Amino acid sequence: MNRLCTLLCLVIATAFALPAHAARQKPTRPANEAAVCRYKGFIVLDATTGNILMEDNPDVLSPPASMTKLMTFAVLADRIQSGAIALDTPIRIDRSDMDMGGTQVYLDERETFSVEELIYAMMIQSANDAAHALARASAGSVPVFIQLMNAKAKEIGMTHTIFRTPHGLTSERQSISEGDLTTPRDFALLCRYLVLKTDVLKYSSIRERDFGPNRPKGPQHMENHNRLIGRVIGVDGLKTGYTKNAGYCLSATAARNGRRLVAVIMGCFGPNGEIDKGVARDRKMIELLERSFAGVPAAATTPAALTPKPVATPAAKPLATATPKPTSKSPSSVPAPTSAPVAQPTPEPVSPVSAATDVSPVQSASDNPVSTAPAPEASPAPSVKFELPKKK
Repeated sequence: MNRLCTLLCLVIATAFALPAHAARQKPTRPANEAAVCRYKGFIVLDATTGNILMEDNPDVLSPPASMTKLMTFAVLADRIQSGAIALDTPIRIDRSDMDMGGTQVYLDERETFSVEELIYAMMIQSANDAAHALARASAGSVPVFIQLMNAKAKEIGMTHTIFRTPHGLTSERQSISEGDLTTPRDFALLCRYLVLKTDVLKYSSIRERDFGPNRPKGPQHMENHNRLIGRVIGVDGLKTGYTKNAGYCLSATAARNGRRLVAVIMGCFGPNGEIDKGVARDRKMIELLERSFAGVPAAATTPAALTPKPVATPAAKPLATATPKPTSKSPSSVPAPTSAPVAQPTPEPVSPVSAATDVSPVQSASDNPVSTAPAPEASPAPSVKFELPKKK
């Protein structure tokens, strides 16, 4: 009898102790980790047709940060096609290339590299010094190259975009309105142009590569900043970006079963606006791609243009670096820079996103419908091969 009472007391004590112990355990991962993402705006479109699949605040003006280098690539592609330069053209590094700061491959004025080697550095390492060297050497000067960037933007139809640098890096003393500015909708136009008209994926799909194998101190190992490459099925580009003013930005493209999507998200931060190394941005992009692939209709045979929606035009402000007049000609034929007023936008604040519009990248895509995209009838199979790196 005493043994039975002792056993009964032990069972009762254990029953009360288990909830208390469970309460002390911290979960290894929040139940809805992607819900903490905060962003300014995003858009997802079909690369073939140009049809918009999902969007939320796609016309917000914001800095693109290092995504700017995609326009630098577009202009370089035109220069190469026109014969002005070639992939094997040697570029002697200048002192001005060395003073960029930010992410670099640490160019030295005693070095010479080919155009293609510097393109790899710009696209994989996101090297600001490589972007500056390419712009300076391919157009004769950086201001002239920026003129070509803005001419190309107008040619593509990026009506609410202004470029002021070839790399997207700005000084902390500068305001948002003094740097490069674009919208998710405009930038999606650029990304669609690049995947359809250039070989950008040759460079943006590389996960790792060495730069400068013949350097005296040995090559610099580069790792692509786009962590979705190799982790999410079909993702093979395009470019990340981050500055304090811009937040975490990402232009991504992925192809599955003969379909290719382009997605752009800008101004991302972690919970409560935290600087989280882009983890929340990456998870949100995975969610957008999963849902869009699940709901994409059969591709149309006739490509359609993506027409930007009208947005309020801010007051004009003259720039030291002029913007060229609209032109449909090749950037190689754009005249020398002339002064022109440039619209100065009023940046919009980052708005929080409710938990109802976000899910973990490995959850069912039909659990929580997002923005304007219809929820698919069946949940797509998760395409994440393994977990994104946790924040350190």
